Amino acid sequence: MHPPARAVSLLLNVAHAVDHLFLLIFATAVAAIAADFGFARWEDLMPYGAGAFLMFGLGSLPAGRLGDLWGRRQMMLVFFVGMGVSALLIATTRSAWEMAAALTLMGSFSAIYHPVGIPMLVQGSKTPGRTIGVNGLAGNLGIAAAALVTGLLVKAFGWRMAFVVPGLACLALGLVFARVVPHESEPPSRRVQKSAAPLTPAQLARVFVVMTVASAAGGMVFNLTTNGNGQLLAERLRGVVDDPATLGMLLAVVYAVSSLAQVVVGRLIDRVPLKRLQLTIVLAQAPLLLLASQAQGWWLYAALLGVMVMVFGSIPFTDAVIVRYVDDRMRSRVAGMRLTVAIGISSGAVWALGPAVKAAGFDTLLVVMAGVALLTAGVVSWLPNEPAPAASGLPGASRAGAG
Repeated sequence: MHPPARAVSLLLNVAHAVDHLFLLIFATAVAAIAADFGFARWEDLMPYGAGAFLMFGLGSLPAGRLGDLWGRRQMMLVFFVGMGVSALLIATTRSAWEMAAALTLMGSFSAIYHPVGIPMLVQGSKTPGRTIGVNGLAGNLGIAAAALVTGLLVKAFGWRMAFVVPGLACLALGLVFARVVPHESEPPSRRVQKSAAPLTPAQLARVFVVMTVASAAGGMVFNLTTNGNGQLLAERLRGVVDDPATLGMLLAVVYAVSSLAQVVVGRLIDRVPLKRLQLTIVLAQAPLLLLASQAQGWWLYAALLGVMVMVFGSIPFTDAVIVRYVDDRMRSRVAGMRLTVAIGISSGAVWALGPAVKAAGFDTLLVVMAGVALLTAGVVSWLPNEPAPAASGLPGASRAGAG
C-alpha cells in the first residue's frame, strides 16, 4: 500500500472513531445536561437522544444510495462537515427539545459513515476481515474516547465544551480529508467488480434477512450497553469510585480492551467460517450478561469487561458478510438498506433505556439483554453453511452451501 492509500485508510478509520464518539457524548454527559436543564433524574432526559440513533438508521438508506451513485469521497466530506457543525449546534441548545432536534440532525450525518466509509475502505482489499477488524478497533476507540474525553471536558469546562472541542476537531479533519483523498474517477455504481462468493438469489435473500434481524437484535444490546454503561458503573461502584472523571477513565479502559476483540475476530473471519465464529461469540454474551446483572463493585467491572469484549467482537460480522457476497458497485446501497432496518429498530433501545432503568433497574435490563443475545444466536443459526475461506486470504473463495 503506497503512502497516499495509507493516509486514506487512516482518515477513514479516524472517521469511524469520530462517528461513535459523537453519538455517545450525550449519553456520557447526560447527568450534567439533565441538571442544567432542570431535570431531577438523568433517566427522564435520556429519551430525548433517541432521534440521533433513529436517524443513524433511517439516514443510512439515502446515504448508501448517494455513496454508490454520486461518490463515496463526496459523501465523506458531507459527513465531516455535517458532524462538526451539528456538534457545535448542540452546544448552543437551551432546552430538552432543542437538544433533541440538534441530536437528531447529528444522527442524520452520522448515518453516512457505515454504508459509505466502510465500503470505501475495503474496496480492493485482499484481507477484508483484517481491514474490518482494524476499522472496528478504531470505531470502538471512539467509544472509549467518548467516555474519557467527555468526562474530562465536563469536569473541567462543562458539558457544552464536550461538544465544541470534538466539533472543531471534526471540521479540521474534513479539511485534511479534502486535501489528501484523491477525487474518484467514477462513482462505484459504474465500476466493474464482482463479489468473491456470489450466492443464488434465494440464498442472498436468506442471508440478508438473517443479517438484518441479527443486526437489529445485536444492535439493541450494543445500544443499551454503550449508552447505559456509564450510569451502570456509577450505580454499582458507588462508594468505591465516585469521581466522574475516574469513572470515565474506567469505562474507557473497558472499551479500549474490548476493541481489541474486533482485530482478533477480523483476522479469524479470513480463516474461519462466519456462521460458526459468530454463533460462538454471540452465545458467550448471555452468561456474562446474567453475571453482570447480579454483580456489584469490582466484580461488576470484571463482568462488564467480559460482556463488552463479546459485544464488540460480534460487530464485524455484518460488514464481512456484505464484503463476501455483495458486488462493490452496490455495497453502499445494501449496507444502507440493512442499517435502515436494523438500526431503525434497535434505536428504540436508546429511547427505552432511561424509563426501563427507572422502572425495573439495571439488573432486570441485563437479564433481558441476555435473552436478546440468545435470540440473536438463534437467528444466526439460519445462515447458510460454508467452508472455511481459502488460504489465499480472499473472502469466501468457495461457494456457500445451501445450509
